[in-house]
Amino acid sequence: MRWLLSFFILALLALVQGLSSSGNRLLVVIEEAAEKEKYSQFWEDLEGRGYRINFQSPKTEKLALFRHGQRTFDHIILLPPKSKGLGPALTPNILLQFIKQNGNILLVLSGESPTPAAIVSLLLELDIHLPPDRTSLVVDHLNYDISSAPERHDVLLLPRPSALRSDVNNFFAGQGTVAFPRAVAQELGNASPHLAPILKAKSTAYSYNPKDEAETVEDPFAVGEQISLVSSMQARNSARFTVFGSMEALENKWFDAKIRSPGGKERKTANREFAEQISAWTFLETGVLKVGKVEHHLSSIGETASENDTIYQAGYLNPKIYRIKNDVTFNIELSEYSYDHLIPLTIPSTDAIQLEFTMLSPFHRLNLQPASHTSNSTIFSSTFKLPDQHGIFAFRVNYKRPFQTNVDVKREVTVRHFAHDEWPRSWMISAGWVWIAGVWITVIGWVAFVGLWLWSEPAYERSQGKKLK
Repeated sequence: MRWLLSFFILALLALVQGLSSSGNRLLVVIEEAAEKEKYSQFWEDLEGRGYRINFQSPKTEKLALFRHGQRTFDHIILLPPKSKGLGPALTPNILLQFIKQNGNILLVLSGESPTPAAIVSLLLELDIHLPPDRTSLVVDHLNYDISSAPERHDVLLLPRPSALRSDVNNFFAGQGTVAFPRAVAQELGNASPHLAPILKAKSTAYSYNPKDEAETVEDPFAVGEQISLVSSMQARNSARFTVFGSMEALENKWFDAKIRSPGGKERKTANREFAEQISAWTFLETGVLKVGKVEHHLSSIGETASENDTIYQAGYLNPKIYRIKNDVTFNIELSEYSYDHLIPLTIPSTDAIQLEFTMLSPFHRLNLQPASHTSNSTIFSSTFKLPDQHGIFAFRVNYKRPFQTNVDVKREVTVRHFAHDEWPRSWMISAGWVWIAGVWITVIGWVAFVGLWLWSEPAYERSQGKKLK
């Protein structure tokens, strides 16, 4: 009975942890409790996906992100406070430590109040830059909502994001228009490969300070597609940090608002679906890759009647030692976490998962091809001939793409020389035929010489034993 109870508790915990692959403990830092109702639909969506939300003020004395060295929350949503700081429990160093221990953060900015210096310092640590005046807004005189911002043009109307590159999956696509009121511009540094923009402004947008009464903006912080409205950072440990540039875009009134751009038709916003996609990605509900079985074995390559190579397993799985010039097959099983279940990993046609067979540097770098599928995984495979070099080698799959967790798999093996009884016989090597012929010519020539010498012996007189002249 005890093991049945343990099994039941484990199953219950699996159900409670719900959708996120890293836990469901969510901390929402909001300064004024009365403002929670403005975002009630957003909270309901999160609770419906299995999250246990804990609302706390940054001024709460008992607030702590760690207890006994362990995280007390799995995810954090930081709403911008109107005060100058986030309190002693949410300093930039503590938030960075939270990320280092695999915590995920969704930071929301607002153009209604200046961004606290602590948030600016935190973003600078990640190479994300905000306007120096900390009060600038993004405006677009061609793509705005004429009903809510007829004069200020600070309610941006944007299509759903497209793929960052042709070889990157898009987790934020969809139909409809996103309304972004009073957005804060962000500029991403070029030095970090961990940063990626999710939603950019259009080419006609720019950032300006509404307190500046000048008719023209001479030196804007950023313009056009330089402006990132929603930015992402995925650390080496696959922890995620997202900057959402408009707190107002998460309010209930914008989840089902009707909007109309200049010269366009009236339509509803897609803010609710977009907010769900952003929170799902940040909290590791999407874009999470899982490695299943990793196998390698000797292969025997045969030829079928249709002239296609057929690969057979010629040895046991995952041997520790191979021989040079062996035919080897490598298989890796990969799945992708999608909300509440695993699905087979599908990569764009312009992308490839590569296998490296490496010692100090790769001897082979091969594209892994989808060989088969299961209900929740894809098996990628490649067959190749080992190099004519002995030593300690490694099969390595190092797959890193924006918006997907990192895959770094390494399996070490030894590659040995031919054994003495494994070398091919000399008559099977065409390059040795010259030497074999030389040996036999020498033997035949020696026998012929000896026979000729014996046949040409001089004649003797039988009586006197003298040679005949």
